[in-house]
Amino acid sequence: MFGIETNVLIFTLLAGVSAAGLAYAFLFTRLSEEARRDKRIKSVNTRNIAQQAATQAKMTDASKRRKSVQESVKELEAKQKQSARDRLTLKKILQQAGMNITVPQFFMFSFVFGVLFAFVALLLGAGLYMSLAALAVGTFGVPRWFVGRRRKKRLNKFIEEFPNAVDVIVRGVKAGLPLNDCMAMVGQEAKEPVASEFRKIIEVQQFGVPVSEAVTKLYDNVPLAEANFFGIVVSIQQSAGGNLSEALGNLSGVLRDRKKMKAKIQAMSAEAKASGMIIGALPVVVGVLVYFTTPDYIKILFTDPTGNLILGASAIWMGAGIFVMKKMISFDF
Repeated sequence: MFGIETNVLIFTLLAGVSAAGLAYAFLFTRLSEEARRDKRIKSVNTRNIAQQAATQAKMTDASKRRKSVQESVKELEAKQKQSARDRLTLKKILQQAGMNITVPQFFMFSFVFGVLFAFVALLLGAGLYMSLAALAVGTFGVPRWFVGRRRKKRLNKFIEEFPNAVDVIVRGVKAGLPLNDCMAMVGQEAKEPVASEFRKIIEVQQFGVPVSEAVTKLYDNVPLAEANFFGIVVSIQQSAGGNLSEALGNLSGVLRDRKKMKAKIQAMSAEAKASGMIIGALPVVVGVLVYFTTPDYIKILFTDPTGNLILGASAIWMGAGIFVMKKMISFDF
């Protein structure tokens, strides 16, 4: 009895083991695939979580950097607005024109020039009113016109050379040189007036002024949009970081595109400017020709008080017309 039950028990046990073995043999592939699938899903989820965390960190860093750049730009704009509110003094105009004279010396030269104009007018037989007008023109008009013209020429020379100076800085930064050494190189090798302006930046830095503040003073000495762009790019890079060579390379491309646009505008407006110059110079040329051909016919305008008033009124109207034509043919971009 006990033996029969033992045989049955052993048979049942062997049958169960066999059934389990067959089931495992048939289900092994499926179970292994499910295990690999679960492991892969877990790995993918872990990777996604890591990527999301990295993306979130990058977004946070980008947001912080964007906020820092916006704050830097706002600060620079506030400084520029404050600088724009400051009056453009005669001393600053003389500095921007590259003239190494003081304001009292300028007034002294202007007065001497006005007296010379009045003396020449008296020698030519002009009346009292015309001599006083020549004194005023020689004292207040011609010297300031000369300084303004020289200032404009100096700024145009700066625009011509400035993109090359930025390219030198870009190549120096890519080669591993510090920004200060690159600007010092520009101050030594660039053409004037770019070289002198960069030497001023280096001199300001030697007194302990940070680079971000030193480059912004370039716009005070050279009130051009190009100098303003350079100061903003360097200031933002110093405060927010980034690839300085890439930023300055893009700035160099922008400066050259602005230069091409300016040349194109000048070419398109050359005809209008020539017409305005001819119209403005025509009365003066006709008056000079009449004076040399029939001086008695036109001399009354210079000797008679009524003629002086007519000349003064004509000069005012001609000046207003020339001013309007100049505004019509001058394009700002």
